[in-house]
Amino acid sequence: MSLDVVTEPDLHNELVLDKEAAAALFLEARTANNWATGEIADETLQAVYALTRMGPTAMNIQPLRIAWVRSPEARERLAVHMNDGNRAKTLTAPMVAVLSYTTEWHELLPTTAPHMSKMVPSFESNPDVRKLMAVNNAHLQAGYFIMAARAAGLAAGPMTGFDAAGVDNEFNADSPSTSFMVVNLGRPSDVVDRARLPRLEFDAANVTL
Repeated sequence: MSLDVVTEPDLHNELVLDKEAAAALFLEARTANNWATGEIADETLQAVYALTRMGPTAMNIQPLRIAWVRSPEARERLAVHMNDGNRAKTLTAPMVAVLSYTTEWHELLPTTAPHMSKMVPSFESNPDVRKLMAVNNAHLQAGYFIMAARAAGLAAGPMTGFDAAGVDNEFNADSPSTSFMVVNLGRPSDVVDRARLPRLEFDAANVTL
């Protein structure tokens, strides 16, 4: 494949995805602030997680933890901790997910990576390494989460503009989890806030050595 910028027709020649899948996941999908009507079934949320968990993480540690905020009461508890620009859309989204990372992922190594079970005591005594691995890999999983939501026909609105300490007090109290992202979810509406912003060309963001 040429190292020049890949145009859309050339792109499709290089993909194993068909055009419809590429459009749904990448080319036409947009960060959403407006939603079509209708709730999201629990089965859809389970499907989103089933795809999310399949993405690779270091040692298969899977530190991402998700709190699905559906009820009006829980939504109000979340909204008060959102930045002003994020509060209204969080209240109106059909579903909201609070993404957190757990620093106690090592306790599940016998399940997630049985061949690494002997490392549990080593990680237990090294909380700084556990936190660094949790943060890095949970953010990686957040990307999988957004793409999994799109694969399920949903639009995602990821946000980091919120009071994390307040959210943790509400949703992660007495747990080893720390929130790092809130994602509004719903089926996309026909309302487009603005044209898609530019993406960097290949030469601006890549180097071949």
